[in-house]
Amino acid sequence: MNFLDDAEPFRIKMVEPIRKTTREEREKLVKAADFNIFKIPAENVFIDMLTDSGTSAMSSKQWGGIMTGDESYAGSSSFYHLRDSVQDIMGFPYVQPTHQGRAADFIMSQLYASKGGYILGNLHFDSFKGHSEIAGSIPVDLIIEEGRTANSNPYPFKGNMDLEKLEKFISEKGSQNIPLIIITVTSNGNGGQPVSMENIRSVSSIAKANNIPLMIDAARFAENCYFIKKREKGYENKSVKEIAKELFSYADGCVMSSKKDGLVNIGGFICTRHEELFPMINQLAIINEGFVTYGGMSGRDLEALAIGLQEGIDEEYLKYRIEQVQYLGEELFKRGIPIILPTGGHGVYIDAQKFYPHIPQKEFPGQALVIELYKTAGVRGVELGSCAFSKKDKETGKIIFPDLELVRLTVSRRVYTNRHMDVVINALEDVFKRRDKMKGLKLTYEGPIISLRHFTAKFEMIA
Repeated sequence: MNFLDDAEPFRIKMVEPIRKTTREEREKLVKAADFNIFKIPAENVFIDMLTDSGTSAMSSKQWGGIMTGDESYAGSSSFYHLRDSVQDIMGFPYVQPTHQGRAADFIMSQLYASKGGYILGNLHFDSFKGHSEIAGSIPVDLIIEEGRTANSNPYPFKGNMDLEKLEKFISEKGSQNIPLIIITVTSNGNGGQPVSMENIRSVSSIAKANNIPLMIDAARFAENCYFIKKREKGYENKSVKEIAKELFSYADGCVMSSKKDGLVNIGGFICTRHEELFPMINQLAIINEGFVTYGGMSGRDLEALAIGLQEGIDEEYLKYRIEQVQYLGEELFKRGIPIILPTGGHGVYIDAQKFYPHIPQKEFPGQALVIELYKTAGVRGVELGSCAFSKKDKETGKIIFPDLELVRLTVSRRVYTNRHMDVVINALEDVFKRRDKMKGLKLTYEGPIISLRHFTAKFEMIA
């Protein structure tokens, strides 16, 4: 037995105190926030599982890089360090930094989205959905059936795209009406579920045969590559870097919110292997982000990201990372709490429809669970269901609810210990025991873009 496997592969050199609030205080905070957890001040959150974006703890090497980062407006040495790091891992020759992933999504939408065109993906997430809809495109999800339901089927790659549906859709709509295919690794919308190399290779082949560009949403690529190493035959003896190099070789480019597997608090980039596209990418970055060699980021942040990308593919770190999420999921499952299995890379996803079967989707059971968990223990999760992912029929105006009604509990990288996970486990067990008494919510305000409404929505409890 290797006793070293039982501990985190790092030492903690700095701590941040976290405030403990009372149930009474949290009741008042929730009401003042219109029952939208996004509006709760972070200082009043004990364990923050809202997102894994920009919440990582940076390493001593990264903090050292921040001290030495070059702040030049043009030609910063830190930009070249980042470019070299991206090229080393992903293999794309042309790299444009952006201030975060959504800015890279915006550039991608300007390059590829067309009015009335269909953008196909395994399971689109909210930010690019919003960009594509604003550009007039129609995002279409083609996830496999195993990834469409929150069942306990332990299928290893629930993020895969359905190849049969992909080919049928292209045949029916015509490749000229499909400007882009995107594969999100891992698939955030259904539990951080990985995509297999075989599936990526097959989607790439179909895309090339139909002359459709293929992009990778690479926010959590390192976790996806680790799952490939552990679950896909033929990759068990390959390094995560070797797996990443192959994965990206099948795509025309990628976008990345570096605030996830880049282990930084801010930053992103867009890459391409096509020299003719790069001038347009540069121009869009200049207009919206700043000069091409800083792209809305400071030199110190470029430096931290260059280092963080390399640390993010370290296999000892990834083992600890994936196993901590697995620990949370296994303990919740033991207590009868319905979750997506197998657990994904960056968090545990609760099936809110099974948790609250008496609350219909129109009354937002996921949001109800998020609110009750915060009231119980100051733990902040996020709803990914009837508020976040509903669609509106353009002709009838009728709301179309998503297949999945989930609550996502993301685990920040290198931040919390398993004792913090125990607080979450015990709190959810308590909420689960009281689940029959819970009522749903009524939406009182939504923004103009339905796919983005969950960020600013307002609710009331149903009496």
